[in-house]
This record gives sequence, structure tokens and C-alpha cells, in this order.
Amino acid sequence: MNKIFLILSFLFFLSISNAQDTLATAEPPKATSVKYTEKDIQIDSDTIETKTFPKNFKKKYTDSDFVYEYKTPEKNWWDHFKEWLASILNNLFRFSSNEASMNFVSILLKVLAVLIVVFVIYLIAKALINKDGQWIFGKDANKKTIYYSDIEKNIHLLDFEKLIAASIESGEKRIAVRYYYLWLLKVMAQNHYIEWDIEKTNSDYLYEIQGPAHKEEFTYLSYLYNYIWYGEFEIDETMFRKAENRFKNAIKTFSNE
Repeated sequence: MNKIFLILSFLFFLSISNAQDTLATAEPPKATSVKYTEKDIQIDSDTIETKTFPKNFKKKYTDSDFVYEYKTPEKNWWDHFKEWLASILNNLFRFSSNEASMNFVSILLKVLAVLIVVFVIYLIAKALINKDGQWIFGKDANKKTIYYSDIEKNIHLLDFEKLIAASIESGEKRIAVRYYYLWLLKVMAQNHYIEWDIEKTNSDYLYEIQGPAHKEEFTYLSYLYNYIWYGEFEIDETMFRKAENRFKNAIKTFSNE
């Protein structure tokens, strides 16, 4: 039985090898040659449109929607400070989570920032307002307070005649009236009608004057000065001459001449 199986196997392999030899020696079929003419060639006449992009077109795609790789930002000193403050407050108040303590710190810092801004505004407003509640760059006739420049702080050293003459020559009649009023205060102080003090007001000086006639004269001149100086309007020549004559007469009166 085994011999028969071996003989059949030998014959089978022999037939396969003969078939392979036949395939190897057989010539492949020849391909039919195809000839093309110029008529068969088609020319593409379509034009290709060049697509251009704006120079800064990439900036349109910088939003978070176009960021596909999110990187956690590095913490700066401010972030570390908030975390440090949150840890301290967390130890004191025992928040439910770290996120809750961080939220509390954010709210606390915002409140402190608002308070600081309000305090700074208060300091600026306080610096701009003097003790009488008047803006330092404004004038209030109702206060009837004399405001002096540095050159006028010691009226006893000033030559008012020269100052008045220079003011009139330059056309500054209101300043001339001011100098007349300060000159009057100087004369009154020299003759002991009042005690000169740069912090005093017109009312303070009026209270110090004893004689009724002198009180009446000083009251009118104070009104005239306040009307012209704090009125913030230009006075004409007639008004100035009337005021000038009244001040000159008062200066003579208080000079005991």
C-alpha cells in the first residue's frame, strides 16, 4: 500500500514540474501597437486662477478656537503670592477647597484695590481744597478771605506805590485795586488799628477796629475790594478811578494825616 502511495506521489510531482517548464518556455503574447496623430491630442485651454491671501491672514486664526495644543501658562510672582495668601487664609478659616480659598483671595484683592483708588482720590481732592472748603484755584467772594502770593506775605516790606504804578501801566487795574487794599492793611497795622496776620480775614480785621467811622469806611472798602477782585470781570477807567480815590482817602485817614 505504501509503495502505491509513493508511486502516485512521484507521478504527481513530475507532472507539476513539466507544467512549470512549459510555462517558462512559452512566449508572451505581443501587444498590439496603437498609433496616435495630432488630431488625437487635446489641448487644455482653461486658465488657472492664482489664489492670493492677505499678508496678515494668519492673525485671523489666532483665537482660542484655532489653538489645538493648549499649554498651561507659567505662574508668575503674582500667582505665587495669591496662592501663598490663599494658603494662609485657608489655615485660618478652613475653606472647603483650594478653589474656594483662591476665589476668596481674588474678591479680597479686588475690594482692596477699590479702597486704595477711593483713598487716593480722597487725598487728591483734599489737596485741592483748602481749609475753608474752597478750591485753591478758584475765588469765592462770599468767604471774604484774602489770599496772598509769596511776595505779599510780608506787606511791610513792599513798596505799594511802585507796584500800583506798574500795574496801572500794564493795564492790570484789578491787581492795582488789590495792592491798594493791601496797602490799606499795612497802614492800619502800622498805626495800630489792627494786628496784621496773614491768616486773618476781613471780618477779623473789622472786629479789631474800634471807631464806628473807621469801621464803616473799612466795611465799604472791603466790599469794594471783594466786588472788584473776586468779580472776575474787567473794570473800566471810571470805576477804577472812583475806587482809587476812595482807597487813597482811606489810607490818608488811617495814616492820621
